[in-house]
Amino acid sequence: MEEHDYDYVIVGSGFGGSVSAYRLSQKGYRVLVVEQGRRWTPDNLPTTNWKFWDYLWRPFLKLKGFLSLRLFRHVMILHGNAVGGGSITYAQTLLVPPDSVWQDGNWAGLDDWQTVMPEHYDTAQRMLGVAENRRPGPADNRLQTMARATGVEDSFYYTRVGVFFGDDDDEPGQSYPDPYFDGEGPSRNSCIGCGGCMVGCRYNAKNTLDKNYLYLAERLGAEVRAETRVVDVRPLAGCEDGAQGYQIETRATFDRRQEPTRITAANVVFAASSLGTQELLFSLKDRGSLPNISDDLGNRVRTNSESILGVRYPGSQEDLSQGVAIGSGIYIDAHTHIEAVRYPKGSNLLSSLLTVLTGGRPGPARALVWLWAILKLLVRRPLDGLRSLVPYRFASETVIFLVMQTIDGHINMRWRRPWFWPFRKTLSSHGDPIPTFIPEANSFTEKAARATGGIGLSSLSEILFNVPMTAHCMGGCAMAKSPDEGVIDARNRVFNYQNLYVVDGSMLSANLGVNPSLTITALAERAMSFIPAKSEVVHKNRG
Repeated sequence: MEEHDYDYVIVGSGFGGSVSAYRLSQKGYRVLVVEQGRRWTPDNLPTTNWKFWDYLWRPFLKLKGFLSLRLFRHVMILHGNAVGGGSITYAQTLLVPPDSVWQDGNWAGLDDWQTVMPEHYDTAQRMLGVAENRRPGPADNRLQTMARATGVEDSFYYTRVGVFFGDDDDEPGQSYPDPYFDGEGPSRNSCIGCGGCMVGCRYNAKNTLDKNYLYLAERLGAEVRAETRVVDVRPLAGCEDGAQGYQIETRATFDRRQEPTRITAANVVFAASSLGTQELLFSLKDRGSLPNISDDLGNRVRTNSESILGVRYPGSQEDLSQGVAIGSGIYIDAHTHIEAVRYPKGSNLLSSLLTVLTGGRPGPARALVWLWAILKLLVRRPLDGLRSLVPYRFASETVIFLVMQTIDGHINMRWRRPWFWPFRKTLSSHGDPIPTFIPEANSFTEKAARATGGIGLSSLSEILFNVPMTAHCMGGCAMAKSPDEGVIDARNRVFNYQNLYVVDGSMLSANLGVNPSLTITALAERAMSFIPAKSEVVHKNRG
C-alpha cells in the first residue's frame, strides 16, 4: 500500500463516506475523502432558502448551495452536496426500520440481519447523538390533534433526532464542551428550536457529519478535498481486477480551467449518494475504465414510495416553523408513515412545489381536477384561498407531511443520451411509474385539514407531471449474492473487482418506510467492521 499516494480514496463525504473515513483512519490507513460540494460553517450558511445561490446546487448555473433538485421522468429527487453530504440539509430524523425490511429485496438471506444489525444501529445512534425530540412545536401539536381526529392518536410519537438539546434546566442556545466524544469532538450549543435544520443549522446544535464522524476522521489525519469531483477511476499496472490499486482522476467542481489531478490508491470506496455513485459507475463502465461492473447497475432504485402533502393555515397566529425540522410522526396504517415537517420562518422558497389538495387518478385529467379544486376553494374561502396560493408566510403557516410506505416499488436508472441534449450521456429513469397518489394519505390530509380548519396541500409535480418527490433515493447498486442480482456482495465489495467498495444509499435493497440515514450509517459501520487494521495487513503480507 505504501507504493500508492493513499491507502483509501473515498468518493463522497455523506453517511457512508464519513463513517468509512473515520473507521479506516482509526485502523491506521492513509485516507483521502474527495467531495464535490463546499464546506459549510455557521458563517457561510444561508439565512433563508430565498438565498438560492447558496441553497440550491446547480454548478453550471453558478448555484453553489447544498440542495440538488433533479427531475426525472418518474421522480423528482432531492439530495445534498456538501462536506458532510446530505447531513447539512437533512432533517436529522434517525429511525430504525421495521424488521420486515430485511426479508425484502436482494439482501434477504445474505446475513442474519436481525441478529447482526442491532449492534451497528446502537453504534450509529451513539455516534450521531440520537435523542428524542425535546423541542416540540406548534406543528407537532397540530399533528397530534389530527391523529386524534382521525383515530390514530395511539401511533403518535416524537421523533428521534440527531440534535443536541443540552440539559433540561438550561436555556436553549447554551454552549457546552464536547458532550459526545470525551472531549475529542467540538463544543456544541443546545437547540433553540428555530426550525432551520434543512436550511443548515447556524446555531451549532445539529449533529451533522462534520461534527462527529468526519470531524474525528480529520483529527486522525484523514484529508478532505472539498469542491473536487472524481471523473475517472481505473485499475493500475494493467491489472483488470484492481488487485494492484487504482488511479483516480479529479477535477475542480467550480473552476473548469484547472488541470485534472491524478492520484493513486490501493482501495477506492464509492460513497457519493445513490444518484452520485450510480452516475459515476455508469460513466466508468461506459468509458471502459471499469467495464466489468455488473450489468445490474441502476436496477431497483427505490424512493420509500413517498408523497409530499400538507395543511396550511392562512393567517395563523401560531408560528408553525418553530421546533426541529421533523418533530413528530404517526402511522395511519401498517404500511403508511407520516411525519410533520417544517422550514424556518421566512424560508418560503419551496412553497412553489405545493398547491391545493387534489384528488383524482394520476394522468393528464388530474390537472383539470386541480383547477376545479382551486376554483372551489376560492369560492368557499376566497381570502384564505388566495393566501394559501402565495409564498408569503408559507413556513410559518404550514405543516408539511412527509408520507412514506414500506410497500415495494421501484424504477430503474439507465445511461442514455437525452433527446433534448444528445451530446453526452446522463442518468434517465425507466420502468413502471412510481405511484404518485396514495389514497390513504390524501384521505388523511383531507380529514385533518377539515378537523383543524386548514387547507390541504398536494405536490404540484404529482399533479402536473405525474411525478412524485422524494428525498430518499435508495438502491441502484444493490447488495446481492451474485453479479447477476446486484452490484456488491454482502461485505460491500464490488463484484468482479478487488479493493473496490460501495458504501452509501445505493446499497439498500428495500423500501425502509422511514428516513434512511441511520440505516446507511449502521450498514457502513458493518461494512468497515470487515476490514482489518492496517498493521494486521502489513504483518500478514510480510509473513
